[in-house]
Amino acid sequence: MIKDLEAAIGYRFSNITLLQNALTHSSYANERWHDSLKSNERLEFLGDSILGMIVAEHLYKQFPDRPEGELTRMRADMVCETSLAVIAEKLDLGKHLLLGHGEEQGGGRTRASTLADAVESVIAACFLDGGMSAAERFIRQFVLCNAGVGKLQNADYKTALQELVQQKKNQVLTYTLAGESGPDHDKQFFVEVALNGEKIGEGSGSSKKRAEQSAAQQAFEMLTEK
Repeated sequence: MIKDLEAAIGYRFSNITLLQNALTHSSYANERWHDSLKSNERLEFLGDSILGMIVAEHLYKQFPDRPEGELTRMRADMVCETSLAVIAEKLDLGKHLLLGHGEEQGGGRTRASTLADAVESVIAACFLDGGMSAAERFIRQFVLCNAGVGKLQNADYKTALQELVQQKKNQVLTYTLAGESGPDHDKQFFVEVALNGEKIGEGSGSSKKRAEQSAAQQAFEMLTEK
């Protein structure tokens, strides 16, 4: 079964346990071993950095006439949860995930955040097994193929909001974690964004980063409608 995934990825692992680790959700690790360090969360952290760097380098070289703000939004669109979940679906990654009982029953195999995290984990596993060339091969095949294609669907709203408010002097944006809920394997974070101390937006997401983007989107849309 895991060989089918290797075939879909187009890469054969020397150390197959790296790929298995990339497919291990925290809910499974906590149920099986009571040890979240055996989940794919550390790989996800590494994969996120590798993905961002390679995509940024590609966009910098591919689009020499585009400004920083546009490149930032392009990168955000390509590496956002929605885009990565689509890649996971193409690879049928969901059926290979190791999930705890609760996550399984809760639809974890099709949850966008879980699938996106798994893609980042697989990128890190490729990197640790075959070096940067292996990770870059995966990213070029499945992520960079969409560079500059069509209209952006998932802008980096934090950057867009920052650029908007900076049109005036002495504007200060602050993001505050307002709360969180749910079990460790399926948390929801709630964030508020304020402009010069006044709340202008709020949002939620499966990570603080995604909650901040949600809050920034609400604030950006509110300010631009005025």
